[in-house]
Amino acid sequence: MRIDAALRGRGPAVARDRRGNTAIIFASALVPLVGVAGVATDGLLGYLVRDRMQTSLDAAALAAGRVMTTDSWSADARRYFDANFQPGYMGTTITSFDVQPDAGRETLTARATASLPTRFMHLLGVDTTGIEVATVVARSNRSAELALVLDVTGSMRSGGKIDALKTAARDMLDILYGDQDTREDLYVSVVPYAVTVNVGASNADWLSTADRVHTNPGSFAPSRWKGCVMARDSGQDRTDATPSEAPFTSFFYASDTDNKWRDKDGNPILPLKEANKYENAGTGPNLGCGPAITSLVQSKATLRAAIDELLPWHRGGTLGSLGLAWGWRALSPKWRGLWRDSEATLPLDYHTQGMDKIVVMMTDGENQLYDEPPAGPHGSDFGAYGRLNDFGFNSLAAGRDEVDKRMAQTCQSMKAAGIEIYTITFGPTPGTATQDLYRGCASSNAHYFHSPTNESLIAAFRKIGGELSQLRIVR
Repeated sequence: MRIDAALRGRGPAVARDRRGNTAIIFASALVPLVGVAGVATDGLLGYLVRDRMQTSLDAAALAAGRVMTTDSWSADARRYFDANFQPGYMGTTITSFDVQPDAGRETLTARATASLPTRFMHLLGVDTTGIEVATVVARSNRSAELALVLDVTGSMRSGGKIDALKTAARDMLDILYGDQDTREDLYVSVVPYAVTVNVGASNADWLSTADRVHTNPGSFAPSRWKGCVMARDSGQDRTDATPSEAPFTSFFYASDTDNKWRDKDGNPILPLKEANKYENAGTGPNLGCGPAITSLVQSKATLRAAIDELLPWHRGGTLGSLGLAWGWRALSPKWRGLWRDSEATLPLDYHTQGMDKIVVMMTDGENQLYDEPPAGPHGSDFGAYGRLNDFGFNSLAAGRDEVDKRMAQTCQSMKAAGIEIYTITFGPTPGTATQDLYRGCASSNAHYFHSPTNESLIAAFRKIGGELSQLRIVR
């Protein structure tokens, strides 16, 4: 059969055959179908990466916001971001990362961009997808009355510890105040302690009537009473009772073999060595008495000045129990109107709506009654409990255990009253027993910090400051 005749015979069937058209249509449709699938797949991957980046950036911004008044905020932000968004996640490359506070350091803006390789879209000539995320956090402090109870005993002189404490306390103020000098509903007290606590010489009316004659200048001549007081007896050393309920007695370190500031005829040996520079060689009736309490104030400048004044004060030992008790009195509503430098309405009632009462207490050693020189004639130096024998003990260890017991009782009473307590043990000296005491004193395990180094002390104060400075994501 001729080919043309055969084709003519099959003409109608060829005209009806669509198999070639279907292949052409499928081939034409395949490219857009792959494109749609690629967009969907790469879009899903982009969404997952964007979500992880946003969560990581939010965490970074919150971390930076807590310390944005210090030098570490930028590094802290990047560290938090990298911890949550690990390099190379799904092949992503971070192309930019930036965090910036506003001029007043009240808000902080964080931005990050990334490049994500495409899985399918590169078939269409699109090799990467750009991703950008941003967040803004704003700072608002907890409304609070805050007492900083700070160890300024002689051991704080070594290893740069007193400077680390000052840096830590200033950093906390910077976190709480930012660039402002005052903040609404934030009042802070500084309570330095050593072997006694200085309530301020202007508060002589807190002393018993008989003792006031003793101080002005009385037995202190040629010096004057600096303001330190003895521990009250009958259990009042661990209460917030006011001077009208239980008056105080002035701290007076008499001239003796370990503090010879009068001669055999009772005349002062001049000059008295009451300045801080004399350390353990100091003499005088105020030996061991450090700087005065700064009662609740709003001014950051006033508080910084009080912190700048802190120096290590030698002799006597460490009585954290009394420092803590005075931190309580700085916050107790029973003392309202008694603190001359505070507003007459302070301290506020416990559980005042929207107002917290908080203590941050640190020590660089164990509670102790100190003996300089060792094996002295009185069992210990003179302190707020008198000498060791006056305290009723014949060993320094037994005296220390009693002070620890009293401090634990004070802690429980303060927490029962509604005071939130943070505690910090600092340096290599606080042993297991002291760490346990301070951990038990804190409001929770998360409220306790052991800081063996200067750097970790600063970090602890910053963390506490961050917890007291509430942050929220605003966009």
